[in-house]
Amino acid sequence: MIGDWDKSAAIVEINCGAGGTEAQDWAEMLLRMYMRWAERRGFKCHLVDYQAGEGAGIKSATIIVEGPFAFGHLRSETGVHRLVRISPFDANARRHTSFAAVSVSPDIEQEVDIEVNERDLRIDTYRSSGAGGQHVNKTDSAVRITHIPTGIVVACQNERSQHKNRDVAMKLLKSKLFELQSKAAEKQLDEIVGERKRIEFGNQIRSYVMQPYQLVKDLRTNYETSAVNDVLDGKIDGFLEAFLMSEANLVPGRSVASS
Repeated sequence: MIGDWDKSAAIVEINCGAGGTEAQDWAEMLLRMYMRWAERRGFKCHLVDYQAGEGAGIKSATIIVEGPFAFGHLRSETGVHRLVRISPFDANARRHTSFAAVSVSPDIEQEVDIEVNERDLRIDTYRSSGAGGQHVNKTDSAVRITHIPTGIVVACQNERSQHKNRDVAMKLLKSKLFELQSKAAEKQLDEIVGERKRIEFGNQIRSYVMQPYQLVKDLRTNYETSAVNDVLDGKIDGFLEAFLMSEANLVPGRSVASS
């Protein structure tokens, strides 16, 4: 069954968990995974915010993925993602566990009319900072908008002008405000976007193990594969399809076969 917003573009937010450089590197690996997935499908992927980590990786990032049923495909990715590997940042080559949170929302700006009172907004401009290259535009055009009544904060720094960054930030804000517009809409979005949980052990939806063995396993559907590098290179369709099949009760009471 197609959901009301499945045809929409997807707004994907990635935030690192506790753990410093290791967790920030994991968050950037997830960002690359989703961007590679979009590239493989021929979807447009627009990086709108990128907060670099200290030394490596990212603290957070937001992308908009545009393509047929982008949100319908990616909505199952909301949740905590867990990585187990030998840390490249540990001189003693110890195994580390890292966490990052992914939140996927539908881009609903074109489908509903959200009125925003300018007096409810605090708009800050700042100089973009980060890893450089294509990730950031190092000018004073970055925009952060705080919606004072709700405390929602959105940001955009990757456009070429302050005006464009403000437009994109408002687009993100309207999508978030829509979730709070009515109890009925809030309840429905809770079902399709999912509950946001703490970024820590026990709340993960999927584990990516690189050592002592190779395995990626979704803890909701039991779909798994040993092709970890392929998954991290954007080949996640098996996980997306397994979730949709499980949701439609096409896979009752059993694990989905490994790919």
